[in-house]
Amino acid sequence: MYYKMSLSLRESLHTRISTPIVDEKSQIQALDRTAPILPLRPGLPERQTHDYKRHSTTTLFAAFNILNGKVIGTFQERHRSREFIRFLNHLERQLPDDQQMHLIMDTYYTHKSAEVQRWLKPKRRSRFHSN
Repeated sequence: MYYKMSLSLRESLHTRISTPIVDEKSQIQALDRTAPILPLRPGLPERQTHDYKRHSTTTLFAAFNILNGKVIGTFQERHRSREFIRFLNHLERQLPDDQQMHLIMDTYYTHKSAEVQRWLKPKRRSRFHSN
């Protein structure tokens, strides 16, 4: 992965190529404590209950552009190819039209699904690289 990043950075510096590194974090839990946090007092640390109420989960899709240090991300309800394509469309809108996009990502199934490959096929400016 490091080797691909260094090659991409070197290429990006000399051309109009954006090289975002894409990853996701699924099943982020939205939690809330069942009781308020007890404040810090002299001789006692701040305390909280051990139980919580679970509200829901969310998935974060994010891309880190190694050329300019910008992070582009979206939260999605689920973690499927459909949501990943929604994120890719959002990512494309964030970049200038004349700039190519080379995405570096892991080999997770969502990235390689037939639906994502169909999205990629007509895109002349987008390329996928996996580690």
